Amino acid sequence: MAGKASRAEGQVIQYTTIKARLYPTPAQAELFEKTFGCCRYLWNQMLADEQRFYWETGAHFIPTPAKYKKGAPFLTEVDNQALIQEHNRLSQAFRQFFKNPESFRHPNFKRKKDDRDSFTACNHVFESGPTIYTTRDGIRMTKAGIVKAKFTRRPQAWWKLKRITVEKTRTGKYFCCILYEYPVKQPEPVIPAAETAAGLKYSMGHFYVDDQGRVADPPRWLQQSQEKLVRVQRRLARMEPGSRNYEEAVRKYRLLHEHIANQRRDFLHKESSRIANSWNAVCMREEALQEMSRDPMRGRAAGAGYRTFQEMLRYKLERQGKPLLLLDRYVPVTRTCCICGAVREAVRCGENVWTCGACGTVHQRETNAARNIKSLGLAQYFRADA
Repeated sequence: MAGKASRAEGQVIQYTTIKARLYPTPAQAELFEKTFGCCRYLWNQMLADEQRFYWETGAHFIPTPAKYKKGAPFLTEVDNQALIQEHNRLSQAFRQFFKNPESFRHPNFKRKKDDRDSFTACNHVFESGPTIYTTRDGIRMTKAGIVKAKFTRRPQAWWKLKRITVEKTRTGKYFCCILYEYPVKQPEPVIPAAETAAGLKYSMGHFYVDDQGRVADPPRWLQQSQEKLVRVQRRLARMEPGSRNYEEAVRKYRLLHEHIANQRRDFLHKESSRIANSWNAVCMREEALQEMSRDPMRGRAAGAGYRTFQEMLRYKLERQGKPLLLLDRYVPVTRTCCICGAVREAVRCGENVWTCGACGTVHQRETNAARNIKSLGLAQYFRADA
């Protein structure tokens, strides 16, 4: 994602995250568990003191982590940077809540069974060297030392390591996300045209349909994994909670959920990269996926990952100077004829083919909507540019 402009002429600072699998020793895993618990404890203590201070004085104040170390000496056993970042997270959560309370809720207390086990530490460079750096087969962290890791890719030599986030999944695996920053040349803005732009329409039966009538379906192995998950859930529902078979089924259930999430993320990354590299502009519509999910017949809308796909497209196009053109979700693209522009009164549920009463053109509903999204998106772009 493109960031603030750098001092060099025509360059911007870009950020990239590299994810790696960690294989900590028992002592390192114990340190990670202590850090997870200390971060959760510190968050709850700071939030409780903030609420107490607000009720007594009417002012907003969050104590720093140093206040709690005397009463809780176990906080000194973990990396101090993780505690500082927890304070920054809580402060950011309050800033977002005060700025836009309709979109961001008030920060809540964390519970061990509900909270995601993770902590973040920033890298600092001293005369003796950086506090966090990667090695050939591991990554060095404060107090943990060198933790064995498996990298999917390596950073370039000029990339600057900013911070690391360590997390533990429900299946007991450890991962780290390493954030790098580096200067890149400012991409030249690409002017879209009808021949080099694509219109995409979200589809319940597929994943999306483009303006040429081509459809994108999730891979068949993702559907097979989802069908297997249904069978595991049914088996789990018939077991007695707390039994050995139940615990084993829960472990398999979590592993399968993680596998499905990885399969979906892989499909979204590959599809968004293919589109971003093939077209100079992409037109889409903001879909009301949450409202669709309330309909029992449209239960897949929220879990399809379309919003994530849209965000992936946005930053991948942005890195190449290409625009992502979004239409308002209330634009009647499905009811509008892409040939003559006539708007129907309504579209019946399940009606995939319809005939325009004004010009007589026979339309495939989703292809017609994708063509309207493309034409309206380009018109919106040139109006804003003018």
